[in-house]
Amino acid sequence: MNDQIAIPCVVMRGGTSRGPFFLASDLPVDPRARDAVLLSVMGGGHDLGIDGIGGGNAVINKVAIIGPASVPGADVDYLFAQVRVREGIVDTSPNCGNMLAAVGPFAIEAGLVAAAADRTQVRIHNVNTGKLIDATVSTPGGKVTYEGQVRIDGVPGTAAPIELSFPNAAGARTGRLLPTGRPVDRIEGIDVSCIDAAMPVMLVRAVDLGWTGREAPLEFADSGFRARLESLRVQAGRRMGFPNSAAMVIPKPVLIAAATEATLNTRYFMPHDCHSALAVTGAVAIATACVTPGTIAAEMVGPLAPPVPITLAHPSGQLVVRLEPGPVARVQRTARRIFQGHVFARRAHVPYSMLAA
Repeated sequence: MNDQIAIPCVVMRGGTSRGPFFLASDLPVDPRARDAVLLSVMGGGHDLGIDGIGGGNAVINKVAIIGPASVPGADVDYLFAQVRVREGIVDTSPNCGNMLAAVGPFAIEAGLVAAAADRTQVRIHNVNTGKLIDATVSTPGGKVTYEGQVRIDGVPGTAAPIELSFPNAAGARTGRLLPTGRPVDRIEGIDVSCIDAAMPVMLVRAVDLGWTGREAPLEFADSGFRARLESLRVQAGRRMGFPNSAAMVIPKPVLIAAATEATLNTRYFMPHDCHSALAVTGAVAIATACVTPGTIAAEMVGPLAPPVPITLAHPSGQLVVRLEPGPVARVQRTARRIFQGHVFARRAHVPYSMLAA
């Protein structure tokens, strides 16, 4: 058609995130070439991703790469990439549970998984963490349906339910629920809890940093606060086993506070901008911290043990994580297929030698 590289692509909303979904077979195998393609299509190098399909917020600068399963017991592989368009960085260190909600529908409609007559379970191997997650998708008559009556805070309207089940989420990246070996660490005079369950996070009492934990995301724009939070995050990352945490989006920092109509108030950072809602994987980590003795979350909410629902308040409403013995964490999400076609990468951004690698 022209002098650009055309790549088949489906844009989907998963939970409160949105981004392009690619078949692994449509992208270069070499990680350097793959990342160059992703930066080109997302508009890397500009705050707003103006030369691509990315945007000015981390929740719409996400990419899902789906392929046949590479491990026994799984149906598909899912590699998540957080594209930091401003810095021109592709980070595959975390998982994303919101984008995960769209993996099942995408895999079924791509022909990677056969649909059942009513509901279809898709076992997803998250390549980033090595963990298996079960997604249950509505497929009446053997076809994916997106219309339904489920409402999730942070997304307008209603849609069909997608249940995500995270078995044995602890140690997703570090191999340990408490990567530092302690439920509480003290960094720069501040108590933090470092938790790794579906997502490595650093929990901090909002009040210890001068906040209530009920602020709107834009209220956290203060450069002095951001610098302090980043310093805590990087030091916590090193203690968790991420010596290069300054160049990664993990661990994610989370401010927590007591709540009257929820288990906790939360403000989740990605890692520098405050999320307008809440990451699913982050929610699993926060909920797990609530039932882990000695953490600042557990001390705040009092004795809790599975089976128990953990309701987490966020800027757009609430998200419920149901903790069950096993251990298993369950979250209900929705998804929608928005666009399918081709997205274009600029050849100047992706040398032929890299594409051929």
